[in-house]
Amino acid sequence: MTSGTRKVAVVGVALSECGRVDDATPYALHAQAARRALADAGLDRSRVDGLASAGLGTLAPVEVADHLGLRPTWVDSTSVGGSTWEVMAAHAADAIAAGHANAVLLVYGSTARADIRAGRRSGTFAFGARGPLQFEVPYGHTLIAKYAMAARRHMTEYGTTIEQLAEVAVQARANAALNPEAMFRTPVTVDEVLSGPMIADPFTKLHCCLRSDGGAAVLLAAEEYVRDCRTAPVWILGTGEHVSHASLSQWEDFTVSPAAVSGRLAFGRAGVRPAEMDFAEIYDAFTYMTLVTLEDLGFCAKGEGGAFVEKGRLTVGGELPVNTDGGGLSAQHPGMRGLFLLVEAVRQLRGEAGERQVRRGDGTLPRLGVASGTGGWFCSSGTVVLGR
Repeated sequence: MTSGTRKVAVVGVALSECGRVDDATPYALHAQAARRALADAGLDRSRVDGLASAGLGTLAPVEVADHLGLRPTWVDSTSVGGSTWEVMAAHAADAIAAGHANAVLLVYGSTARADIRAGRRSGTFAFGARGPLQFEVPYGHTLIAKYAMAARRHMTEYGTTIEQLAEVAVQARANAALNPEAMFRTPVTVDEVLSGPMIADPFTKLHCCLRSDGGAAVLLAAEEYVRDCRTAPVWILGTGEHVSHASLSQWEDFTVSPAAVSGRLAFGRAGVRPAEMDFAEIYDAFTYMTLVTLEDLGFCAKGEGGAFVEKGRLTVGGELPVNTDGGGLSAQHPGMRGLFLLVEAVRQLRGEAGERQVRRGDGTLPRLGVASGTGGWFCSSGTVVLGR
């Protein structure tokens, strides 16, 4: 075993086809994303000795490894919802630093949209017929209703307005307009967000993420592998993870997400402050997720998120660009979207984001960024700080 001090870098990232992909299987999207990430890194798959995957197959990631032709000696199938990939990245980085692996591939693929259109799934999920959630299931609490109740609590507690929440959707769409891979790119206004069909009070349709197909892959490697890669390394500087609750009755405060803990840990371990971040990639299945996560990561004080998201601050040209690809609200959301946050963060740090490229005040490329994923209904959080 090594001393656990090896530096760890992201050396390859890629997306599979995303959006409307009616003629592919989830396994095909896994394979496409994995091939593209390896090609991006310029690293042969024979050097990949670790695999992290979740959400597919009875024996994930065994089935994914088999499909990809990999025989890893280190695996992770942690599944904690949308934050899975930030948590997996933390586990992989720890394993590489300790010498238990040298190159770990994180890979995901889903045909969530195509499956529903073809009648292969119902589109709703019966969470927790047994266990701690059994006491909520009889009342029909859907996932979106849980987020909606949390948003209402923040609005009641701090005076956050529905217009401020709508600003999150408007600015995500403005960023998506600069991303040729985004599913929805037509600009929207606050009035258009507010006038849409009600889904779960206070969320209208555009307060909610889209549903898409798609996959992503991220390759992490030890520092001695970097010289063999074709890309500039993006270093894992600090990580944090936290689980909060399963049933809403055990959630101490609907206005505080588990990112309050995972973010503090990640920034502390990286030795940097939120104010030093050049951008943030935040899981945004609903507009409230963006707002409350910004608070909990420390970009503004608790209760000030509503004012913070106003005046275009979250756009690519704003004070704190957030979800620069358009996020789950406009770019793509095939389920557990946390891996897409890491892909976009790496592209930004490498200066590969095209029209949506973030620049510092002096015109140079960003040096630091953060990706923070949320799982369940604010049940889990994983935060990763990255830097050039």
